[in-house]
Amino acid sequence: MDSDDVQKANKAHRVKTKGAKYQKKQKSSGDQNQNPKAFAVQSSVRLAKEVRRRADVKTKKHHLPVVDRSVTEPPPVIVGVVGPPRVGKTTLIHCIIKHYTRQKLSDISGPVTLVTGKNRRLTLLECNNDINSLIDIAKIADLVLLLVDASFGFEMETFEFLNVAQVHGFPRVMGVLTHLDVFKNNKTLNKTKKRFKHRFWTEVYQGAKLFYLSGIIHGEYQKTEIHNLCRFISVMKFRPMAWRNTHPHVLVDRMEDVTEPELCRINPKSDRTVCLYGYVRGAHLKQHSLVHIAGVGDFSVDDASVLSDPCPLPDSGGNRKRSLNEKERMVYAPLSGVGGIVYDRDAVYIDLAGSHSHKQMTDPDPEPTHQLLTGLADTQHTLDSMVAQSQLKIFNDMAPLTSTECVDMTESDISDSGSMIESAVVGSVIEPAVTEGHVRRKVTFQNDSESESESESESESESECSQDEGDSLQWKEDLSRRASENFYHRHANTSSLKNTIYGSSTVEDEDQAGTGDVAGLFTLKPTRPDDIVETSKFDMSAIQDWMAEEVRSSIRDCFVTGRWDESEDAENILQHNDEMFGDFEDLETGEVHSGARSDKETDQTDNVETNQRMRKKIKLKSDFDVTYDNKGDEAYFDDLKEQMTEQALLNRTEFEGMDAASRVQYEGFKPGVYVRIQLTDIPCEFVLNFHPSYPVIVGALLSGESNIGYIQTRLKKHRWYERVLKSRDPVIVSLGWRRFQSVPVYSVEDHNERQRFLKYTPEHMHCHATLWGPITPQGTGLLVVQTVADRTANFRIAATGVVLDLDKSLHITKKLKLIGHPFKIFKNTAFIKGMFTTKLEVVKFEGAALRSVSGLRGQIKKAIQTPDGAFRATFEDKLLMSDIVFLKCWFPVELPKFYNPVTSLLLPDGVKGSWCGMKTVGQLRFERGLRVPKQKDSLYKPIDRQPRRFHNLVIPGNLQKSLPFKNKPKLRSACREEKTAVVRGSGERKVSQLMDTLRTLGRSRELRRKQEMRERVEKHRKQQASEGAKTDRRQREARKKIFRALGQLEKKGSKAK
Repeated sequence: MDSDDVQKANKAHRVKTKGAKYQKKQKSSGDQNQNPKAFAVQSSVRLAKEVRRRADVKTKKHHLPVVDRSVTEPPPVIVGVVGPPRVGKTTLIHCIIKHYTRQKLSDISGPVTLVTGKNRRLTLLECNNDINSLIDIAKIADLVLLLVDASFGFEMETFEFLNVAQVHGFPRVMGVLTHLDVFKNNKTLNKTKKRFKHRFWTEVYQGAKLFYLSGIIHGEYQKTEIHNLCRFISVMKFRPMAWRNTHPHVLVDRMEDVTEPELCRINPKSDRTVCLYGYVRGAHLKQHSLVHIAGVGDFSVDDASVLSDPCPLPDSGGNRKRSLNEKERMVYAPLSGVGGIVYDRDAVYIDLAGSHSHKQMTDPDPEPTHQLLTGLADTQHTLDSMVAQSQLKIFNDMAPLTSTECVDMTESDISDSGSMIESAVVGSVIEPAVTEGHVRRKVTFQNDSESESESESESESESECSQDEGDSLQWKEDLSRRASENFYHRHANTSSLKNTIYGSSTVEDEDQAGTGDVAGLFTLKPTRPDDIVETSKFDMSAIQDWMAEEVRSSIRDCFVTGRWDESEDAENILQHNDEMFGDFEDLETGEVHSGARSDKETDQTDNVETNQRMRKKIKLKSDFDVTYDNKGDEAYFDDLKEQMTEQALLNRTEFEGMDAASRVQYEGFKPGVYVRIQLTDIPCEFVLNFHPSYPVIVGALLSGESNIGYIQTRLKKHRWYERVLKSRDPVIVSLGWRRFQSVPVYSVEDHNERQRFLKYTPEHMHCHATLWGPITPQGTGLLVVQTVADRTANFRIAATGVVLDLDKSLHITKKLKLIGHPFKIFKNTAFIKGMFTTKLEVVKFEGAALRSVSGLRGQIKKAIQTPDGAFRATFEDKLLMSDIVFLKCWFPVELPKFYNPVTSLLLPDGVKGSWCGMKTVGQLRFERGLRVPKQKDSLYKPIDRQPRRFHNLVIPGNLQKSLPFKNKPKLRSACREEKTAVVRGSGERKVSQLMDTLRTLGRSRELRRKQEMRERVEKHRKQQASEGAKTDRRQREARKKIFRALGQLEKKGSKAK
């Protein structure tokens, strides 16, 4: 984009100062002042609310000003095509490429750069179903096309990418619904679209654009839908993101190994020297800067140079054209083998792929006759043998048919099998769970389940109705034949434009030899006269004599100067224009033409000019007051934007006078240029296992970002992640350009700014996480996953956060409770043992606060000689020997130092998505089948507590006097009733023994009677139950007879009717 286009884009609006609209507006504005009550303030409260709301809306529109780093020729816009497998990503890229370049690509792998307009290029990039690819594309993409299979529903990959994008800047996202041709019922289709749209708005933002691709025709989406999608892509604007705007990066679209072949022969595992090619994006890329290749590691740029742009923008040349010609529709995809041109620093290589391949490139679609003759000339077998060996495969899921099977099949068999296959294809709309070995992880919501069940029932009813009505739809038969007949009939009745202009053609083709045989094999079909639309014939006899006056007068009124109606006559229009616009001068002849003007019009013009001057003066006065007197709340915001604009202009003008080489040394390679980056000491696995479908990002590191230290972040576990995160468990972190494995320690900040250690992450709360990793600026997004391997079927995003501080002197503490027991007690002083082991530990904790089980507070005073670790302490009251003394203290937690970068691009092609670093203890135990070791101290033991006997409460006499009467101990009589001993005689003992015997006999008799009663009741209950069962059986049989008789009577009655 050049400077002229920038000025045209920022052109200010010109307010009308003349004309009928201007006068009407002035008149309407003057009418408002005639009725001041109509525009006066009616309610001060409402006015205050409106002012506050207006101010809030205006403030929300303010964004933090960003430094303008735009260049004249921006780099291509990266469009990432993201979605789960089997949703149509490759098909969509094919259709977009064909829409812009008018050509097809056989195989797409890696970035594909297109010229889509005069000032815009696109780089299309397909995302694999890999968490590493999702993270990398979310970091660099300007626009994301998020594909969703409407026939299956939202999948986990969709929401995982949205969470990744939120952390790393959230590029522009456009949803695309595919597989809509599965829905046969329009009502179900509309409900599905509405449900998907509202869920998409919930996840992205209200009003997010969602496109619908209704179906595939001949392996492609419909042209109209692709055209609308490309129009939105071509006019979309992008806001620069903070991380990308400050960090230069390159999306590699070509890789070349320049290592000496002799070194590779001697040691195939030696480090390589690699050249990476791509467009610079973000900030200026400087020579010999440190870079990080995502999935490989950190390196230093050995050499960087600018190459000629392989996909340049079209040169306007001062022509204001609206579209591109065929030469300007360029496509650059070296990893896909497109173009055959490779640009290097000192040469341009053209891949001819053989001696005559250029003929094939220039003539991609040869004539059918040439193909036929070439095939006949190259034939080595007879036609009969080739037909006998040929096979026909109608559908993908059926075995191929040989020629003998095709001959043996009758027409009825063919029609039956065809109908059977068609019904099988139509009825096979099933939500698959496994597709080509990949488990599809469907996401269902509570609101969507009801609507899905309704749509399924509606689709089933629709299919049943369509089967019932299939026999009655006779109008669908022979549609192609009747359409062709109608076309030829309309073509015969329509007058030809050629015949109207040049007359009917009387020349006929005399060569009718084409109706014969060709080589005795084929017969050419004679062409119908209606099919011929000949535009190359010209009848010389139909030429008119244009020198004749009659012929010229016949078309005289067809031109502008001809005689039309009075309202359209040229002379009348010119005369009216003279009266309206007044005097003008012909610039070619210099002649001055004057128009008629009345005195009244002159006075009106003078008044209008006077009013204009007055309004301009008033406006200038108000602008002066706002600028110097009445500075509003926006003063700081406007000053900040003005400072950034001035700084950007100053930076631009500083380097304008320098040559390109000096400017690169000071400033670096500007964004938009195509560079060649040479790196050394690259692991050989990067070259041997290179696959173009995985994106390679070269991100530059600023000063200090290569250092490693403790990073303090604010973290929150994702609510969809099932497990809680444990401190010191290894996790994979995506921070900046890097993906690395670290061991975080979680903590929470108390009110006194103490960092308290947490063993697990809290639910639905933020916490602090401290990890050892590369220094990253504050405010950078942080993403945490437990593993990058594709083994889990659940949600893979474990937590998200942001960098808070880079403090190397961070202290995290945890609670420590020490227990001791008293062994000597002297009133308020006690000697405690069992809390410490040495005298030195006691000295360290002198003055610490103690607390007993009974709630007494105390303090450590001094250590004693024996036993070791014992000390003297004082309490606010006397301790008991049964008391337990506690010491609550804070113990510093040691922070682990572990940093392991993820090197997924060094793995072979099949296992790039299964990188595994350090494992947790639980994973190791699970893999080895080990149980958790049990510690004796952690086991629960039975507790034997001896019952305590407390002394009686003794209240002193002085205290008893001051107590109220109800609480005073009452006096009891000292005399007690003494029991008199009774001595029985022999007669009394016999009587007592006899009475005891009688009582025993009575009790035994009563027990025997109750037992008999219990047995009689049980027997009676069993008898009643058996009689009831018999009664129910008789009643059931009687009811059956009655109902049988009633049914027979109803049948007889219905037959009689």
